[in-house]
Amino acid sequence: QVQLVESGGGLVQAGDSLRLSCAASGGSFSTYAMAWFRQAPGKEREFVAVINWSGGSTSYGDSVKGRFTISRDNAKSTVFLQMMGLKPEDTAVYYCAAEKYGGSSKTQHYDYWGQGTQVTVSS
Repeated sequence: QVQLVESGGGLVQAGDSLRLSCAASGGSFSTYAMAWFRQAPGKEREFVAVINWSGGSTSYGDSVKGRFTISRDNAKSTVFLQMMGLKPEDTAVYYCAAEKYGGSSKTQHYDYWGQGTQVTVSS
């Protein structure tokens, strides 16, 4: 059983940067692909970014490509999401998720989820 705890969310202004962290415990972190999803009120959960187990491959949702960067530190069992050039439409609860050896952009493929961290971007 893998436990995921996100941190780093907050209230920022448009154009600001923010870095989210997700600390994992209870499993072999380096065998999991790690992803970030987000969900705004009244909307479906949206794929943001994914990084494979080794960190050698990443993929991003179209709405964040070029602004967000996902990375991981397997020694610290932590995945990060560096967000730059934040926009009001980035406002959402951000969730990290783990998929064994995966790398999917689909929520249904993920086995473990964190509780989420709120990011609010004011205009």
